[in-house]
Amino acid sequence: MSTSDPANPVTPDWDDVRATLQNIRLEIGRVIIGQDDVVEELLTCLLCKGHALLIGVPGLAKTLLINTLGQVLGLSFHRIQFTPDLMPTDILGSEILQTHADGMRREFEFVHGPVFANLILADEINRTPPKTQSALLEAMQEKQVTVAGKTLSLPSPFIVFATQNPIEQEGTYPLPEAQLDRFLYSLNVGYPTREEEKRIVQATIGEHQPEARSLLKEGELETLQAAATRAPLPDPVLDMIINLVHATRPGSETADEYVKHYVAWGAGPRASQNLARAARALALIRGKAAATAEELHAVAAPVLRHRVVPNYNAVGEGVSVEEIIATLLKRLD
Repeated sequence: MSTSDPANPVTPDWDDVRATLQNIRLEIGRVIIGQDDVVEELLTCLLCKGHALLIGVPGLAKTLLINTLGQVLGLSFHRIQFTPDLMPTDILGSEILQTHADGMRREFEFVHGPVFANLILADEINRTPPKTQSALLEAMQEKQVTVAGKTLSLPSPFIVFATQNPIEQEGTYPLPEAQLDRFLYSLNVGYPTREEEKRIVQATIGEHQPEARSLLKEGELETLQAAATRAPLPDPVLDMIINLVHATRPGSETADEYVKHYVAWGAGPRASQNLARAARALALIRGKAAATAEELHAVAAPVLRHRVVPNYNAVGEGVSVEEIIATLLKRLD
C-alpha cells in the first residue's frame, strides 16, 4: 500500500484500503482469540487518531492485545504501570546531569520517558495521583510534552490506550469528567466465551506461542487514517448523530421526560464529532461504501458512556448509562 502526501491528498484506492484493513484483522486474529468487538473498536480508535479507556478485570489479555496491534501496524509500543508513587517525570522523562568522556565538561541531557512511543498502554491509570494523570492527559491532548522549559513533540501517530480495573476501587483516583472526555472511546472488555477460552488454552500451553507479523511500513497507517477522514458520511446519518447527542441533554428542546428524569449532564459537541469520525472509520473497517445507521448504533455506547452522566434518580432506580443510551437509540429509529 502506497503512502499519501497530506499536502496533496488524492482519492484513496478504497479497495486497497479495505483489503489492508481486512488483512490487519486476520493477522491480529492469529494471536488474539475472541474479543472481535474490542479489536474492531480499537482499530476504529487508531483510524480516528483517538485514545481509548479499557475497563475490564485482570487477565483478559489487554496488554497482549495492544502489543499485538502495535506489532501488526509497525508501531513502537511502551507499557506504563501506573502506581501511587509514579511521578510525571517517570512517564515524560527528565534532564540528567551527564559528565563528558574527558571528565572536564558536564551538561544536562534529556532522557526520554516511556511516553515517547507511538502506542502507549497506560495500565490502571486510576491508580496514580491526579498530578501524574494530568501529565499524561496533557500529552494526549497536545501531542507534546514540556520538561525544564523545553517543548518536545511526541511521535506521530501517538495513541494512548488506558486501562481501569472495575473490581478494586480502594486507593484509586477516578478520572474527572473533563479528563474522561479526552478519550474517544470507553470500552468494556468482557470474558471470553467457553469455546473461545478453550481455544485460548490450546493455543498458549504449547512450546511455541503464536506471534503476529508486521504488515504496515512507515507512513502507511497515516494513509489509512487519511482515508478514514475522507470516507462518506451521508446527511441522514449526520442528522441522526446530532439528534442523538442533543437528546442526551436534559436542557435541550428535544430532550424528553425520560432524559430529564434520569440524566444529570448530557454529551457535548465533542461527542458529535467523535460519533461522526468513528462511524466513518467503522464503515471503512467493515468494507462499506459509507457510514450507515448500523455504524452509528455500534459506536454510540463507546462514545457516549463516559460523556452521559446519570443523576440520582437513575442511580436509585438502578438505571445504568448503558440502558439510557440504548433507550435513546431505539427512539432515534
